[in-house]
Amino acid sequence: MSEDRPTPQPPRSGKSLRILVVEDHADTLRVLARLLDHFGHKISVADSTHSALQFLQSKTFVVILSDIGLPDGSGYEVVSKAKEKQAVKAVALTGFDREEDIRRGKEAGFDFHLSKPVDFHELRTVLNQVSI
Repeated sequence: MSEDRPTPQPPRSGKSLRILVVEDHADTLRVLARLLDHFGHKISVADSTHSALQFLQSKTFVVILSDIGLPDGSGYEVVSKAKEKQAVKAVALTGFDREEDIRRGKEAGFDFHLSKPVDFHELRTVLNQVSI
């Protein structure tokens, strides 16, 4: 007879963060949102520059996780506009990972740069740094 044992859950970070996830790839957006929600964060999702900017008009976020290449603009634009309005930490989630891309992201206001495919442990580490 086998015993049902609870599946170990990853520890939640100490603080729930309000996070805006900006990603135009629907599957990636869905996975990130579910994972971050599972970690205890409050998530809003946007699939374009336009929808991200609309969220930024009505809500305050602690973190923005944004793809760089968006169908109607860029993550650079989203982060630049966000930082004009509120103190927010910005994390680039992108396939652009050359030194030039990282430099450009820093200049646009990104605080962290994570390459796709996203390493969830690395993302968790970044979010834990932000929540301190």
